[in-house]
Amino acid sequence: MTANVAVETTPVTPAVPVWNDPAHDTGTRVSALIAAMTVEEKVAQLFGVWVGASDEGGEVAPYQHDMEEPVDLEALLPHGLGQLTRPFGTAPVDPALGALSLMRTQARVTAANRFGIPAVAHEECLAGFAAWKATAYPVPLSWGATFDPELVRRMAAAIGRDMRSVGVHQGLAPVLDVVRDARWGRVEETIGEDPYLVGTVATAYVQGLESAGIVATLKHFAGYSASRAGRNLAPVGMGPRERADVLLAPFEMAVRESGARSVMHAYTDTDGVPSAADEQLLTGLLRDTWGFDGTVVADYFGIAFLKTLHGVAGDWAEAAGAALRAGVDVELPTVKTFGAPLLDAVSAGLIPEDLVDRALRRVLTQKAQLGLLDAGWSPVPPALEGAALADPAALRGTVDLDGDANRRLAREVAEQAIVLLRNDGTLPLVRPRRIALVGPGADEPTAVLGCYSFPVHVGVRHPRTPVGIALPTLREALRREFPGTEIVTVRGAGIDGDDRSGFAEAVRTARGADVVVAALGDRAGLFGRGTSGEGCDADTLALPGVQQQLLDALLDTGTPVVATLLAGRPYALGRAVDEAAAIVQSFFPGVEGTGALAGVLSGRVNPSGRLPVSVPRGPGAQPATYLAARLAQATEVSSIDPTPAFAFGHGLSYTAFAWSRLTVGNGESGTDGEFTLGCSVRNTGDRAGTEVVQLYVHDPVASVVQPVQRLIGYVRVPLAPGGSSRVTVTVPADLASFTGRDGRRVVEPGALELRLAASSTDIRLVAKVELTGAPRFVDHTRRLHARFTVTADTGGSQPGA
Repeated sequence: MTANVAVETTPVTPAVPVWNDPAHDTGTRVSALIAAMTVEEKVAQLFGVWVGASDEGGEVAPYQHDMEEPVDLEALLPHGLGQLTRPFGTAPVDPALGALSLMRTQARVTAANRFGIPAVAHEECLAGFAAWKATAYPVPLSWGATFDPELVRRMAAAIGRDMRSVGVHQGLAPVLDVVRDARWGRVEETIGEDPYLVGTVATAYVQGLESAGIVATLKHFAGYSASRAGRNLAPVGMGPRERADVLLAPFEMAVRESGARSVMHAYTDTDGVPSAADEQLLTGLLRDTWGFDGTVVADYFGIAFLKTLHGVAGDWAEAAGAALRAGVDVELPTVKTFGAPLLDAVSAGLIPEDLVDRALRRVLTQKAQLGLLDAGWSPVPPALEGAALADPAALRGTVDLDGDANRRLAREVAEQAIVLLRNDGTLPLVRPRRIALVGPGADEPTAVLGCYSFPVHVGVRHPRTPVGIALPTLREALRREFPGTEIVTVRGAGIDGDDRSGFAEAVRTARGADVVVAALGDRAGLFGRGTSGEGCDADTLALPGVQQQLLDALLDTGTPVVATLLAGRPYALGRAVDEAAAIVQSFFPGVEGTGALAGVLSGRVNPSGRLPVSVPRGPGAQPATYLAARLAQATEVSSIDPTPAFAFGHGLSYTAFAWSRLTVGNGESGTDGEFTLGCSVRNTGDRAGTEVVQLYVHDPVASVVQPVQRLIGYVRVPLAPGGSSRVTVTVPADLASFTGRDGRRVVEPGALELRLAASSTDIRLVAKVELTGAPRFVDHTRRLHARFTVTADTGGSQPGA
């Protein structure tokens, strides 16, 4: 007989799957997960679904776009989901309730698929987080006007923190397209017309977003801004050298230096090859040469466009296959070609599953980096930690995306971005008795916003919903800035249209004032609903509507006219270039823009912005940028003069600066060496100000045609009254490189001019130097920057400075 013996057992803790265990390296985790997935589960990670968050805190609902069929989430989610498209950027939703809605949706997504993989939530952030009640910052063209990457980095970090706080993972910014034709509607979204300026400012923006944990997305790769005639989504006409040295250069810099984890392909084709199907671009150059290891996402509907617009695919499966082979990993905004068409093609052996696995590995690697594969991952975003999640009504209004710190930062960017183009001494205004504020931008709250700000991009479709953020008009800002002055406001004319019925009142008001402030510019919008923005291309660079005629009528009164512009692109200003008392340019300067503009008019703010794009003298000489060869300058054999009224880099101050004591440490260097220059900059005025020292290279003789000059460096130099600084700069020979006849980048021996300048047409000091030795070929590892040092100027000679 056997006695019963009690045996104590220790409960067995279920093993954490390898893919959920951060103790393993990312590659091992991702490989294990891929091996465990069905092809349906794999493909599900490669597309997004466009959704809108619930303003009651419930789960998101699919957004029905007129270009796509309805999406059945119930059928999709058991296999998983790659991305959630714009839960905050589709309709107005209280930020706290939007975060709750996204949280509940992520819980549903993870519960529905057997691996518990959340979706990546992405949003637009071209001018701030594109969400209701979030700060609308200045547009990218204003970032360029600051010539201040560090300021842009701080702004981007603030934007990123707001996005992460409510559960967003990826931002679809910045735009690295270089302006080639200012008629293009999306000029406001760009940083400028120079690739070095674009590259340095965009890199800083990416670093700011990524520092907050947001996946930054470089777009639009590549060539989008070079479309013929400045038309949106039109064919691109350019040679390989222009593409390499102008359009690709900012992307190369950002890939090397910013830490960007995503790239978005462009809609356009170059020489017949659409970017979405360009394997040489998306894989050969981006990954194999530059070493990019993040994800490539489709611009919205861009893969389907391979069939519908480009005609390089016969059906949706062919479009999916072409994009996958080229190197596109994720279809956005919603599932189309990467759904059933891709699955059927893989099943039929028409598309190798290895291509799916390649894209999947990149997607899952990014999700692992974001912590989305970790055991114990929680869908609760930082903004809702510790909140009473069971009571949505109590959450409303508890998340602030437009706080005082954001406003201060938006104000700082706006103030640094305003460019004083002309001033006959009228500015700053000193206690004027009466100001006539005339123009369509005088009393329009949204005049400061670009087309990707939430109120313009989404809010216009919800007219009964409040804007959600304070947007003081220029009239209100001037009343605060000039409390003892009578401000008389007359609209005069609309932004567009040909109605001149308000001219007579405008002229009467102007004649009775001490000074006229003309409030001119653009109305941001989408696809023809504005004068600037995506799909709002211009025939010419004349001011929209009858604004030029209104400006001329004001000039005819004899009252001093200060022309102010709240615009998305540069415009020809006719007689005002020579006759206006002053011209003040801003590019959609955001929520604090009117206050910044009023501060410049009063003198509270000393302007320090510089033009990131040239302002044309005439409305029709396009395309024309400063980055042009000798044949693109004014000549005796053409009746069109492309000389700008105000050139790239131009900007005045309320003080003056003297440049002196150029030193050249070495006038000769090998093609693998460097030059060292120095100069002194002194503030000769009676108030503090900032000079922007710009460095251009001029190559008088090269094996291929070169621009007359191009920017290779810059530095802001703040100076107290009477103060002087010594600016030293080390210039690597690599910065003289260009793409040669054989397609390789080369540093050629020969003479160069290194020009220290206040703008591209205001050259202050020139160092003539010589590169010696054999031609030297360089690649993507070359040096990209001159090294500037600014120190107090002690006077006397500065050998080697």
